[in-house]
Amino acid sequence: MSKAYAQPKGPQASLLRQRKFDLLRRFPIPEDLLPGSLSLSHLRCGKPTCHCAQPRDPGHPVWSLTFMAEGRKYVQRIPKDWVEQVQRRVQAGRQFQDAVRQVLAANAQLLMLARKQRLPLP
Repeated sequence: MSKAYAQPKGPQASLLRQRKFDLLRRFPIPEDLLPGSLSLSHLRCGKPTCHCAQPRDPGHPVWSLTFMAEGRKYVQRIPKDWVEQVQRRVQAGRQFQDAVRQVLAANAQLLMLARKQRLPLP
């Protein structure tokens, strides 16, 4: 809400605004965040002489990044040497999304407080 308009008053409104601005300062939009989840699965290659052909062998480890884009689900294999970096970027993406959800929730709660206090909406 702009400074030109009355804002909800009281300790709850103050805490909501403080939390919201703390989050906004903490999370500028980084350019390398990743959506989705990183998972490990095991596949068998099909070669009869490979170790994965043994009944008790779990198979070859395969890392995959699963995410949604433009309404479609994508699964992208990730090279083993990329896993640590991709994992950090996925975690940072989750933290960013959580912060955005919290800011949106604070805005909604401030809107409800403004309505209860009968303040004009900008």
